[in-house]
Amino acid sequence: MIAFLDLHKINGRFQKEFKIAFNSFLDSGHTILGTQVSEFEKEFAAYCSTQHCIGVSNGLDALELIFESYKILGILKEGDEVIVPANTYIATVLSVSNTGLKPVLVEPNIATFNIDTAQIEKNITSKTKAILGVHLYGRLYEVEQLEKISKEHNLLLIEDAAQAHGATFKDGRKAGNVSDAAAFSFYPTKNLGALGDAGAVTTSNKALTDVISKLRHYGRTSSYENDIKGRNCRLDEIQAAFLRIKLKHLDADNAKRQHIAKKYLEGIKHGAIILPNCKDLNQHVFHLFVIRSKKRDLLKDYLFRNGIESFVHYPVPIHHQKAYQEFNDLKLPITEQIHEEILSIPLNPMLTDEDIKTVVNTINKYS
Repeated sequence: MIAFLDLHKINGRFQKEFKIAFNSFLDSGHTILGTQVSEFEKEFAAYCSTQHCIGVSNGLDALELIFESYKILGILKEGDEVIVPANTYIATVLSVSNTGLKPVLVEPNIATFNIDTAQIEKNITSKTKAILGVHLYGRLYEVEQLEKISKEHNLLLIEDAAQAHGATFKDGRKAGNVSDAAAFSFYPTKNLGALGDAGAVTTSNKALTDVISKLRHYGRTSSYENDIKGRNCRLDEIQAAFLRIKLKHLDADNAKRQHIAKKYLEGIKHGAIILPNCKDLNQHVFHLFVIRSKKRDLLKDYLFRNGIESFVHYPVPIHHQKAYQEFNDLKLPITEQIHEEILSIPLNPMLTDEDIKTVVNTINKYS
């Protein structure tokens, strides 16, 4: 069986370094917000070319801390509208509604799976105060268009960069540095994955950084002084140590992902299967390689029978979730079509050339 993702193999490459880091962590006596966190924050900020990085507990908390901090700064207020893609993981939308803001779902471009920039302005009202863009599956959203729209309408532009570590825009800016603030997840399956939950915010806004740094740590300014009502959303010291090790290999792993994607794009030739539309591989780090088929479930079963694991990311759109019953009557035909047709096939740095050939040949033989 060609596994969709083998975390044991991915992390096994770093076993010796992990053990050294863990022993150093034990010896240090610093378990919360110590040297490993501060050093990772410096290194990841430098990697993204932002002035600041704040390590937090996970990607959802990273997004929520951004929105809560903008409320504390007086830039957002309860009930403000935030434009979000209808085609995304539920955490994106949860971050908006959980912080007292109103998500406005906008259809995707079926060719890119990302938010359709042509539909954004149609959904802007006097209550719209921000756009939350998502680099879905590892592909940058339309950077220039979103920057233009947010500037013209005086809107905040926030990135959900949870799946796009290292994706690079044509001017050299990376995911995490094409907005006012960005949220990252380091969930173990990500391109840069920890060995547990972890996340971060990147930004070059000092005032925002100061508020998020307080919010993640009970709102503290000193041991027993609290300026604001905060949370406990800190990045674990040990996870930061592991992330520092893996960050050194992120570009190489992304290059391998792009190499595999190129092989798929060149090799898979099947009239019933639609491949990702991607002209600039640098702008896509292929957290997932997502194909489309009108007979998706039959294709998934066929691949499994032939020893290839695949997954659907994601089978139920947000506006059909019980958690968001207020959206259940929305008609979002492009989003619904995508969720009925998409299938993620194996793509990760541990695939061998033989694995790649097997996937390509098996798909091409599908009937």
